[in-house]
Amino acid sequence: MNLPEQYVKNMKKLLGEKEFEQYLNCFEQKRYAGLRINTLKWNKEQFLEKGLFDTESVYWCDEGYYYNEQLRPAKHPYYAAGLYYIQEPSAMSAAAILPVNKGECVLDICAAPGGKSTQLGAKLGQTGVLMCNDISAGRTKALLKNIECFGITNSIVMSETPQRLSEHFVQYFDKILIDAPCSGEGMFRKDKDIIKKWNDDLITHCIKQQKEILQYCAIMLKAGGMMLYSTCTFSPKENEYIIKEFLQQHKEFHIVPIEIKWGFEKGMIEGCARLFPHKIKGEGHFLALLQKKTENTKFIFETEKEQIDNRISLFWEFEKQVLKPNWQKIKGIYKIYGDDLCYIPENVPILKGLRVLRSGLQLGTFKKNRFEPSHTFALALNKNDVNYCIDFSSKQNDVIRYLKGESIVVEQQKDGWCVVCVDGYTLGWAKVQKGRLKNKYPVSWKWE
Repeated sequence: MNLPEQYVKNMKKLLGEKEFEQYLNCFEQKRYAGLRINTLKWNKEQFLEKGLFDTESVYWCDEGYYYNEQLRPAKHPYYAAGLYYIQEPSAMSAAAILPVNKGECVLDICAAPGGKSTQLGAKLGQTGVLMCNDISAGRTKALLKNIECFGITNSIVMSETPQRLSEHFVQYFDKILIDAPCSGEGMFRKDKDIIKKWNDDLITHCIKQQKEILQYCAIMLKAGGMMLYSTCTFSPKENEYIIKEFLQQHKEFHIVPIEIKWGFEKGMIEGCARLFPHKIKGEGHFLALLQKKTENTKFIFETEKEQIDNRISLFWEFEKQVLKPNWQKIKGIYKIYGDDLCYIPENVPILKGLRVLRSGLQLGTFKKNRFEPSHTFALALNKNDVNYCIDFSSKQNDVIRYLKGESIVVEQQKDGWCVVCVDGYTLGWAKVQKGRLKNKYPVSWKWE
C-alpha cells in the first residue's frame, strides 16, 4: 500500500511498531462484506431459513451478517423488497451501541446514505419520530430511497445545517447519532481513492466540522438523553481529542462506558471504544457514548396539525377498495403538500422554514379525480394489508421482469390495483387490466 508518510508515522505512534506491522498485514487480507436484515419486515429465523447466502453473524450487531461478496445480494429481489441493507460490518456498531427505545425521538444528523438511519428506524419499530438529516442535498436522495425501501413510516428526511436544526429542536431528541465527517482512515483498505485525498488540511477541516456538530447536538438533546459520536478514522485528533474538549466545555455531559468485547479496543479516554481491522472482521471505527445529566427546562413544541381538503375522500375510496379494514396504520396525522398526501408521525414540531425532502409516509398523489398510491406506500405495507396481491416466487423470471418494469400476463379475473410481492414480501404496485399486469414500478428504481 502506498500510504502517506505522515500517516504511517501517526499509526506507528498510536499502535507501536509491533502492532503496526499487524495492521499493515491486514491490507493483504480479504475485506469483509456485510448485510443487515430489516426486522420491520422479517426476523433472523426467517432469514436463516431461506439459506440465501453463506452467512456468519456480526458479533456486535444482532441483525448483522457477513457474506461472500461473490454472491452479490444487491441483485436478489429481496434487496428490492427492502429485506436487508448492505453495510460494512464495523459501520453497524454505532447504531447498535446507541440504546434506542420504542417511542423515542431520534436524530441521525449525518445520515446519508442511510445505513445507520435504517438501523435506527428498525429499532424504533415504526414508533416515535426518526429524523434523518444530511447537509448534502445530493447525498440525501440516496438516504430517502433507502428509508423508503426499508418501509420506515415514522421518518422526517431533511437536508439542513446542524445550526439550523438546533434553532428548531432545542432539547427535543432523546437520542442522537453523530457519524461525523472524518478523514476516513478506516476506509483505506476499501477505497484507495481515500488514501490519495488524505492530508493535514483534510483533518483540520474535519475537526472543525466535528466540533460544530457536537456543539449543536448538545443543544438538541434532552436531559438524560444520549448521543453516540462515531467516526471511521483512527486519528486521535478526530476522536479522543474531540471528545475531551467537548467534555471540558460541557460539564453537563459524561461518558457512558462501552463494553470492551468482540475484539473492540479501549480508547485513549476511559469508556470509549476503537475498532481496528487487524483485531476485528471489519474496516475500523471509533465510538463514544455521551449522556446529558443536568435538568432542563421543558420546552413545549408547537406540533404539526392535520391539514387536509376535500380530496382526502379520493384516498378513502382507494383505501376501501384496495386495503383491508385492519391494515396496519401508523399513529399519525394526514397532511397534504401540494398534490401529495402524507401520513406523518404524531408530535412532530412544525417544520416550516426547513429543507424537508419527505415528511412521514408518502401515501400517494392526487391526480384529477383519482388517487395514485406511491411506491413508498407499497413498501410500507405487507401482504395481509391488501385485498389483492400477486405473489411471485423469487425463483420465477416474472419477478425480475416486474423489477425491470415490463408488462406481464397473469391468470387473474379481477381488474384493479394490486400489490406485487416476492415470496410474500411487497415490491410495489401494479394494475390488472384484462389479464395483463400494468407495471407501476418506478422508472428510477427499475433494474437494468
